[in-house]
Amino acid sequence: MNDSHDDRAVPPKEKGLRHLLHSTRYTLAGLGRLWQEPAFRQEALAFAAVAIWHLGFASPLWLILLQGVAALALFAVEALNTAIEELLDHISPGFSRTAKHGKDLGSFAVACLLLANGLIALAAPFI
Repeated sequence: MNDSHDDRAVPPKEKGLRHLLHSTRYTLAGLGRLWQEPAFRQEALAFAAVAIWHLGFASPLWLILLQGVAALALFAVEALNTAIEELLDHISPGFSRTAKHGKDLGSFAVACLLLANGLIALAAPFI
């Protein structure tokens, strides 16, 4: 049985504070799933190293905030890339050129944000 189409598996919609609590639980579950990805763990470690890098250069607050926003964008895109990969693996377990393109595009999006984060970090000694 395919659980993604089982109406009985759909939880009822919550409202108010219960909705917030459930949303928080789903968010933490997503973070837990993302933490299983070696790429995300490497990116989180790199972010810690970059934070120390900025402290070493006494980077201005605006640059540190920019780096933080770029890192959050990277983490968000990494999560979306992982979601795309999960869905494509579920929909197309065998080789599929379309699935490959989807995965390649997700990888490219992550690479763009890795480059952006690197460029921001490299600016620290010059500011």
